[in-house]
Amino acid sequence: MAAQAAEHPAAYGVADRDLTERQYAIGLALTALVALALRCSLALADPPWHAPVGIVWHDEGAWLHNARNRALFGEWHLDQWNPMYLSPVFTALEYLSFRLFGVGLWQARLVSELLGTVSVLCVAGAVRETSNRRAGLMAGTLLATNYVWVMWNRVALLETSMVSLMVLSAAAYVRAHRARAWPWGLAAGAFAVSAFFAKAAAAFFLVALALEALLAVVREWPRRPTGFRLGAAGMATLSGLLIAAALAAVLFVIPNWQEFRFYNWQMSVTRKPEYTLRAIADRASWLPVVHDFFTRMWVLLLLALGGLWGAALRWRTTTPLERLCVLWITLGCLELVAHDVGNERRLVFLIPPMAAMAALVLGRDGRLLDPGFVNLSRRRALVLAPLVLASLYLLLGSAVRLGFLYEVRPSVRLGAALAVAAAVALYATWPRAVAWCARGWWTPAAAAALVAVMVTGDLAQFGQWALHRSSANHAAMVEVGRYLPPGTLVQGKLANGLSLESRVRPIFVGNGFGNFDDRLRREDVRYALTYTKPRLGYEGRVILDVLAHRPWRIVRTFRVSETTSGNDEAALVEFLPGSAPVR
Repeated sequence: MAAQAAEHPAAYGVADRDLTERQYAIGLALTALVALALRCSLALADPPWHAPVGIVWHDEGAWLHNARNRALFGEWHLDQWNPMYLSPVFTALEYLSFRLFGVGLWQARLVSELLGTVSVLCVAGAVRETSNRRAGLMAGTLLATNYVWVMWNRVALLETSMVSLMVLSAAAYVRAHRARAWPWGLAAGAFAVSAFFAKAAAAFFLVALALEALLAVVREWPRRPTGFRLGAAGMATLSGLLIAAALAAVLFVIPNWQEFRFYNWQMSVTRKPEYTLRAIADRASWLPVVHDFFTRMWVLLLLALGGLWGAALRWRTTTPLERLCVLWITLGCLELVAHDVGNERRLVFLIPPMAAMAALVLGRDGRLLDPGFVNLSRRRALVLAPLVLASLYLLLGSAVRLGFLYEVRPSVRLGAALAVAAAVALYATWPRAVAWCARGWWTPAAAAALVAVMVTGDLAQFGQWALHRSSANHAAMVEVGRYLPPGTLVQGKLANGLSLESRVRPIFVGNGFGNFDDRLRREDVRYALTYTKPRLGYEGRVILDVLAHRPWRIVRTFRVSETTSGNDEAALVEFLPGSAPVR
């Protein structure tokens, strides 16, 4: 450890700042219990609708389609909607839960709840290995209580599985540098590939991990004067990536190439975003203002940005976890700008690395910025002006949007103007402003107090949700199961959404995918489910084509909670003989 401390002088805390092993163990156990309680309590409650975090509740049933098919009917796919080719790891985990505990809403959410809790322990362990016990416990605490992460861990959607496997990969990679390199490095590569097969949006993380592992290999080359020694941790991780990718290709991708290509490329990439320069510029400017994501965790964002800048400045001597987090966040944001920032779910992967970097700033460094910035001349600092402007816009844009909630244009303009003004002030006062931010004035008590403030804010948001919560969606699922016999065919995306507590067979109709081609020819389907409030067909326009093609009548309505009113309505529609639609 002494050799590692000499190599990374900022990576190990002062003894009087650190916790004892017993204090750390007790604190981590309590953190894990809190994390589990926040994720598993009120398990059947609806996701937030009063102050939403981007969760679309009826997507749970859609992504669980194949696992539910297998558990209930003995076949993985029974129609043309088969997301198992997009998310086989998620599908397998959900099927295991269904096999062990039965098919239902809480059983479906159990996978995310447990993986979310595991991610808390892994982030704490990775930060502890990188710095000290105090910082590790802070990282675990921040992630355990982060409101957005907690809420996404409470639903059976792809994001938690993907991000948790990324966290497992990062923790294994850090461990590969501190313990036996080959087993942990191989595990890091395998977890990263598994994250991709939980959701293909993790592709950027494979690139980030491969770059960091390659850097670790290159950094070890000149260590011996008589020859070269390859970095064992980096080589093991690269090997793990290659072996896991090869196995996945042979066992899954190649045998299912047409389906794999369709779901992972045509449906997820080419079908959705625009890739013009204007569209990319719009997405870049929308990143901090179009959602509540950064606003909800503004202090965490501030601390994480400080940690990212410090790690970038010390790039050659910083720790593997910090380099990986820099690549994780940077490449991830570039992927968001290139692909999509309109859906809040796409930003969720940023939370664990932000928590890790913030904890290192608080529990190890005791300052916002690295003192090395003070020694940079203004001329050299001006080279970094584009990155400084981007950081300031991310920080200030996410703050000023509070004055223009859900109004993108004024938030972008004011945030950009303030970012330019702050950058001018920063360079005009260089290096006095950065010297103030680089002062080591945080004591362990002050850092703990700031963590307590952030945790209190997150718990207050959780309490607000618990106060306003409903369980209307679960009740509607139960009612559908009581009204329709097992195995009843029901058309519509909402049929999937309301399927987890019933035994119906939903026929998912997507926009150009799923059971789209024969949507107007399904004479064997007697029923459909759709929204009637806030409007007919709210879940998507495709269901309106189905309803316009055949006469129908509403036979039953169910209260559900999706929009901010919390008082929406789903209707069970029965198709009638004839050719003209009726209501």
